[in-house]
Amino acid sequence: MIKTRRPESSLGEILAVFGFYFITIMFLEVFLKFNTLLTVQLSGLFFSILFSISFSAFLTLCTALFGKAQRWIMGIFIVLICILYGSQLFYFSFFKTFYTVYSMLNGTQVGEFYREIIAMLQNHWLWLPILISPLIVFLLLRKRLPKLIIRRELILLLVSVTFFFHVIGLLTINFGSKDNGTPYDAYYYHEYPIDSISQLGLLTSIRIDVKRMIIDVLPFMENMERQPDDIVDPNDPDDPKDDIEYNVLEIDWKQLIEMAKNDTIKDMHEYFSNVRPTNKNKMTGIYEGYNLILITAEGFSHYAVREDTTPTLYHMANNGYVFNNFYNPVWGVSTSDGEYVATTGLIPKAGVWSLPVSGENYMPYTMGNHLRPLGYKTLAFHNHTYSYYKRDISHPNMGYDYYGVGNGLVMDNRWPRSDLQMMEITVDRYIDSQPFHTYYMTVSGHLLYTFTGNSMAAKNKAVVENLPYSSNVRAYLATQVEFDRAMEYLLKRLREAGIADKTLIAISADHYPYGLQPEEINELAGFTVDKTFEQYRSKFILYVDSMESPVVIDKPVSSLDIIPTIANLMGLDYDSRLYMGQDMFSDNQPLIIFVDRSFITEKGRYSAKTKTFYWNDGYAEDEQYVKNMIKYVNAKFFYSAKILEQDYYQIVLGN
Repeated sequence: MIKTRRPESSLGEILAVFGFYFITIMFLEVFLKFNTLLTVQLSGLFFSILFSISFSAFLTLCTALFGKAQRWIMGIFIVLICILYGSQLFYFSFFKTFYTVYSMLNGTQVGEFYREIIAMLQNHWLWLPILISPLIVFLLLRKRLPKLIIRRELILLLVSVTFFFHVIGLLTINFGSKDNGTPYDAYYYHEYPIDSISQLGLLTSIRIDVKRMIIDVLPFMENMERQPDDIVDPNDPDDPKDDIEYNVLEIDWKQLIEMAKNDTIKDMHEYFSNVRPTNKNKMTGIYEGYNLILITAEGFSHYAVREDTTPTLYHMANNGYVFNNFYNPVWGVSTSDGEYVATTGLIPKAGVWSLPVSGENYMPYTMGNHLRPLGYKTLAFHNHTYSYYKRDISHPNMGYDYYGVGNGLVMDNRWPRSDLQMMEITVDRYIDSQPFHTYYMTVSGHLLYTFTGNSMAAKNKAVVENLPYSSNVRAYLATQVEFDRAMEYLLKRLREAGIADKTLIAISADHYPYGLQPEEINELAGFTVDKTFEQYRSKFILYVDSMESPVVIDKPVSSLDIIPTIANLMGLDYDSRLYMGQDMFSDNQPLIIFVDRSFITEKGRYSAKTKTFYWNDGYAEDEQYVKNMIKYVNAKFFYSAKILEQDYYQIVLGN
């Protein structure tokens, strides 16, 4: 019997498999972008198409290599693609950003938010059939899809298509603009998931993310980095003067530069030695020796400060230091990055969890490590699982004896847990040990904001029941009632101990209440909130009970400025050049930095999305000023990441 050889696959058969992959990827890509991003850029769709053609050809080749198991393999690929796009879509709806590969590999505790996940699925159940529709179509057509016969010509064709469209994409990127916010910037430098996915597509962004992770892990590989150059400090030409005292340490920068072990460290020494420090001022040391309570409050906002529902917060916000232009930007890792900024004065590094990564570094400029050597008792508390976001690594390294649920803090098992109960349990641990510094990360204000799925909202429902807002908005305000009661209890205990007038209290949020939908935030605000700047306006409470009258500060400031401000107020010895934020009371020019590299200065606001600078009244347009500020902000991101990567404080201050 003569065996007949099946002819190799026709071009039509190859196109059938290739086309199914390509249509699946582009369908989900467009669906993801339209349901997450404010605008869908045509250039982003163009690069998504180019790289999706390349990726689809690669998947077609991989499928063909599996012979009789091709349909099983193709089904697995389709399932993985649907899961990838679906998980990113739901993650974005939850955290208002996309997850990175690092977050995916370290997100094993996400199951603790199963209630929120279930509620989110219920709210967006219409997404599910759309997201799995490619799989349904595949199951219906699987027997009609051809099995590809692998031949040398087929391999050559698919490899050629894979590389051709990949190279075309790279050439187009490299011959285009290399400014901030361009596909070139997203591909090579700027590790911002929203911008990367908008510019390049999800699959390319993940591929780049994996490459960067490998480079970070393997010391013999070098990342292609854009070294900041021609940086112009906005505080020039007012150079440091001999008759002004600055917050600096005696650092021998010349010797450090000569002894630098590599060019990166040398470049860092040269940069920081030329940063203009902040001046000592009339606020320097006015709270020297005071107790310090530093609080990062979950979901806290200026919208929560109300005389009727949160009277204690209202009193503190209006009878302490009143910051009329305080901003609390959201960073890449939600609460964890918010904590990192508020406790270190540094910009988080994109793509990783900066707070636990810092747990391996020398961190002398956190308040715990600043104050413990001065005889302070330093404690930190969190009323959720103690190891969530690896706080059991980061917080002890910041100079705290750290306690959370499961590690010395026993609380009622509810979700979310009570900030008031946390105060009732913890205050006695430090109030008689002066001086003390206590750090709290609260959880009562956590989403979801409903009366049925949030124990704090349900507990305080009666307080907000008659407010003229929709149910979810009232539920949010009810969660903040619990935080207010926690602060009421804390102040009561401080006053009873006779130390309220010797205790500095600083409160800021981890992020704005993104558990509310945009229309619900507009409802709270009473107007349509601008999503580039106004969305991140918040309230910073800085309060001492002995203040005779409020002090109003109109200067734009942000959460990045909290730690250097407290260091100056408490008269600590520190070098202000080594923070990314600055003392709010210094005469340095204000600078508010956002994760997409938009920024606010005294002269106006720059939107990285529109690449437009909106000038304040009284300032003439100056294109060179804007260019200089863009470089200056880029340098802040670059060198802040390098502080984390290089354990830079150990090099400069370790001895």
